[in-house]
Amino acid sequence: MGRHSVAPTRRPRRSMLVGVSAALVALLVVGGAGAAWATGMLDPLLDGSMFTSEPDGCDEPTELVIVADTTIAPAVTSVAEEFDAASEGCALTTVRAQESADTAAVVATGTGDPADAWIPSSGAWVDRMAATASSLGRPAPEVSVGLDVATTPVVFATPAEEAASMGETAPGWGTVLAGGTRMLLPDPEGSGASLAALAALAGIADPDDPTQLAGAMIELGKAIPASTDAAFGATVAAAEPTMAIVTEQAVAEYNSDEDVQQLVAVYPAEGTPAMTYPFVRLPAQAAADDADEEADASADADAPADPDAWTPPTRAELLTGLESAIADAEGVLTAHGFRTADGDGELDAPGVVVEAVSTFPAPAGADQVALLRQWGVLTLRGRMLAVIDVSGSMLDPAGNGLRRIDIFQQAALGAMQKFSGEVQMGVWAFSTARNGDLDYEELAPIGPLADAAHLQQIAGIIASLPERLGGATGLYDTTLAAVQRVTETYDPDRINSVLLITDGVNEDANGIDLDTLLAELEELQDPLRPVPVIMIGFGPDTDFDAMNRIAKATGGAAYSATEPEDLGDVLVTALSQRTCRPDCG
Repeated sequence: MGRHSVAPTRRPRRSMLVGVSAALVALLVVGGAGAAWATGMLDPLLDGSMFTSEPDGCDEPTELVIVADTTIAPAVTSVAEEFDAASEGCALTTVRAQESADTAAVVATGTGDPADAWIPSSGAWVDRMAATASSLGRPAPEVSVGLDVATTPVVFATPAEEAASMGETAPGWGTVLAGGTRMLLPDPEGSGASLAALAALAGIADPDDPTQLAGAMIELGKAIPASTDAAFGATVAAAEPTMAIVTEQAVAEYNSDEDVQQLVAVYPAEGTPAMTYPFVRLPAQAAADDADEEADASADADAPADPDAWTPPTRAELLTGLESAIADAEGVLTAHGFRTADGDGELDAPGVVVEAVSTFPAPAGADQVALLRQWGVLTLRGRMLAVIDVSGSMLDPAGNGLRRIDIFQQAALGAMQKFSGEVQMGVWAFSTARNGDLDYEELAPIGPLADAAHLQQIAGIIASLPERLGGATGLYDTTLAAVQRVTETYDPDRINSVLLITDGVNEDANGIDLDTLLAELEELQDPLRPVPVIMIGFGPDTDFDAMNRIAKATGGAAYSATEPEDLGDVLVTALSQRTCRPDCG
């Protein structure tokens, strides 16, 4: 990616501090929200000796523009002011606060106001920027990644009274993976910490069980705060124990307002990734650096060396000095809730531990971008018509003293709990001749699950299914009618699909045959308005070949739960493989 380089990872420097009681002590005992600037701390860098050996310094300052993530912009501004003051008029720095997601998009598209350098909240944003450029058919901008100037670990934030009830056992990433505690994850599209959290989950998930990570993502996607502030607000207002996945710095910053309900940072038991803030030189500055080097080389070749001559520092030299000044400004960084570039520094802030905790590097940015794609698939706003087989064979035994319909009810209710309120769903039941000559019956129109009444209606339908059983399996007529209905009511702002669940084969002798169905489905297909059919067969009596052909004709996929009790896992798999259809393997 041109000049993009990746900084080496660091080994943990000290043991992990995971005790919840330690965080409580930090909240209850520690006083002010930030330490004062350490007087004279930057004297070796900012005494002016690097800038001038003449009393008047530079005739004109070099104007530097730094775009910094909103979380670190105040700290960068403080350092830049000291830096400029010590430069004897050689530097005049403007710090522009901007969300990293916005800067990544601006750099990728080559738009926006020029800037010399960018300090994002994570190195992954550089990869996100390159991926965005590629998706637009543009070459990746030639940026140069320099020093990490600050770090902050990812933590779980919760009200103090909730933390106190945990005792000495801190929750961890395994807790999130298992869904044991309600967690709020700010939208990873705009939060580097959330993306690092997903990477931490992927790191401990069973690689042989893809449904584990997918299930956790679906659970986290049920409610997605738009920002860290929104996550804090929802955590404080929650009626049940809730934690927000954020950074230590965000907790320290939030608690600096004495009027808010104070939160405690809980440090994941297995360790946690560190968010690193790199100093990234942007394309215009990278080109300017090359031009400066060429000019210097040419001047050196044409003129004899004069050790007493003084020349103003170049833009590249000023940026290098500012980069080092920020990385070495421990007092400023800790006053704003950050740890230093190597993870050290003591925080004087309520709700967080004083001493730095041991962290592990976040996975490579490219891997995080891949996780973001998976997250996007699983949390897409869906519009789904669920079509349920209620033929008499659903009364057949499925083992453990349960019938097939009992197994389905358990799996369906479990799946309903995983869907976010952004999903819209309707329900049909089908067998044969359920509604006059029709094999299907509409039980609930497609509507938002965020509507409590609609959600309750669907739960009631699932509970009533045993009372609705009877008849044979009218699979083909029902499938065609379901696709026609979703196509007719298509919502271009959502993912429209049909989810059909059956335990048998088509048994309607008076209906259409498979070839006719496939021809009709092909006629209905519109690449700009796709309606994939997701077929799930469970039990030993399904016609998987026919299901697979139906799914393939619509760009969907077919899944089989040989044992009915596997239905829940199969449903999660079906939802998590939307990116690879129809070739999921």
